[in-house]
Amino acid sequence: MVALTHFVAVVSLVALLFLCLAWEAFLAPLQPGGSWLMLKALPLLLPLFGLLRERVYTYQWTTLLVLAYFTEGVVRAWAETGTSQRLAALEVLLSVTLFVSCIAYVRARRSVPSMP
Repeated sequence: MVALTHFVAVVSLVALLFLCLAWEAFLAPLQPGGSWLMLKALPLLLPLFGLLRERVYTYQWTTLLVLAYFTEGVVRAWAETGTSQRLAALEVLLSVTLFVSCIAYVRARRSVPSMP
């Protein structure tokens, strides 16, 4: 269970990172030619190495970070149309997946008895 939740968390984080970059760079930018809003992907780099090294504390605070991306996705899915609306729905899906997998990872790690 720990390995599965770790894999899902890392994959969903990387997918969310690339979605944020691609969305504002060329898929559906706010301005033609790209937007400075693609910088919103930078905070997602902060937990990447902690998740790769399976640090429980990083999983815990990543659940707080991902709420901002969930909120942005919900607002933009509601307010926009077309491609941006579909990308926002994908952002919501990825952020919920990351949130749930981080919580599941922490719970699974706490239930595993430590080795002497």
